[in-house]
Amino acid sequence: MALQDYVTTGNKDTRSGFGAGILELGKTNPNVVALCADLAGSLKLDDFIKAFPDRYVQVGIAEANMIGIAAGLTIGGKIPFATTFANFATGRVYDQIRQSVAYSKKNVKIAASHAGLTLGEDGATHQILEDIGLMQMLPGMVVINPCDYNQTKAATIAVAEYVGPVYLRFGRPVWPIFMPEEKFVIGKAIVMNEGKDVTIFATGHLVWKSLEAARQLEAEGLSVELINIHTIKPLDEEAILRSVAKTKCAVVAEEHNRIGGLGSSIASLLAHNKPAPLEYVAVNDHFGESGTPAQLMTKYGLDTVNVVNAVKKVIGRKA
Repeated sequence: MALQDYVTTGNKDTRSGFGAGILELGKTNPNVVALCADLAGSLKLDDFIKAFPDRYVQVGIAEANMIGIAAGLTIGGKIPFATTFANFATGRVYDQIRQSVAYSKKNVKIAASHAGLTLGEDGATHQILEDIGLMQMLPGMVVINPCDYNQTKAATIAVAEYVGPVYLRFGRPVWPIFMPEEKFVIGKAIVMNEGKDVTIFATGHLVWKSLEAARQLEAEGLSVELINIHTIKPLDEEAILRSVAKTKCAVVAEEHNRIGGLGSSIASLLAHNKPAPLEYVAVNDHFGESGTPAQLMTKYGLDTVNVVNAVKKVIGRKA
């Protein structure tokens, strides 16, 4: 596919993709169960609860207990999706995830909504920007950050088929739907456009911003390779190294702290295998604040213009 093939078919929040995906799983896999820490509406679980009330556990505001219950359910062959806001799903219960899920290699799926700055008005206490770093440091933990409704739905279905712990991250705001409805392959990057001057590696909401940037840059005469890195761990190292071998420079775009996220992983990979100029479009080691998603993405440098500027800067460094 090429840039012109990605056409928006509407706008919907990625958390609704999770809700649609787990409902579909409920119809096809009787072992899928959902747990929630008092945020079922926010996690778009209402349809699943209505269809499968005996496969839903409302834990209440007790996230640590939820992780423990989820780990226990796997012993009986269940596939539990433990759901809450990303901040509460990681930072609040890191010890329980480390000990009861990752260390024990339990088949728990941690489904985390409202990640990143685009949570918006709830402010810094809820806008976790460190969760990818926290989760990818855990041995054996798969980390997935899809970019739109379609990809989140497909990812939800895929992680149920995968045996092992998974962190699935998605967001709150209404966002363009632009990815095709296709099977989600864990650990396999998607080359959305081939180019020779620069590579943009993007994840989550920043895939759309990077798509906009790539179109603008190509209109200015630059050849942009755009790669959707929906799986941050395991990282598609082959696709990354192959692309940078061609373009000789890259930009990483993510709605996360620049420390510990996708950018850090790609920087480490390149340093060990194929050193090349690299620029980040990410939050520069700050907490967030209250504001609309659009206001916050502009203030913290996560807009289309920031991707464009980063590309021009890194090409200049290559030259």
